[in-house]
Amino acid sequence: MASVTRLSDHRRQRRVFFSRAELDLLLQLYSRQVMRGLWRDYAIDQHDGCVSFSVFRHSLECPLFTVVKTAPEASRHGSYALLQRRLQLASGSTLQEVLLELERAIRRSARPLGALAAPAPR
Repeated sequence: MASVTRLSDHRRQRRVFFSRAELDLLLQLYSRQVMRGLWRDYAIDQHDGCVSFSVFRHSLECPLFTVVKTAPEASRHGSYALLQRRLQLASGSTLQEVLLELERAIRRSARPLGALAAPAPR
């Protein structure tokens, strides 16, 4: 004989969310990059045991960066991770640690504003 399980009980065990304060930090960084013209779209995805915040240059491309929050028991390196494509750039136990690394990655990848407009000297 089969046992009956409530779906709501099963889902509560593995659901992970960004708190209001975490979303505020993520959206502040996102809005600064939108004002600079570097990012244009974002997505929030939720899977079993994790939630992710991805940013895109264009809506139809792969995400530039993804911040992942996992359940505390699911990861031994910390509950936050920063991914660029499929490469893990950083992990930590707080969102601030991961966002600092994301800001460093943004600075490393930023080009000077006039780099494409001015021709090379001959």
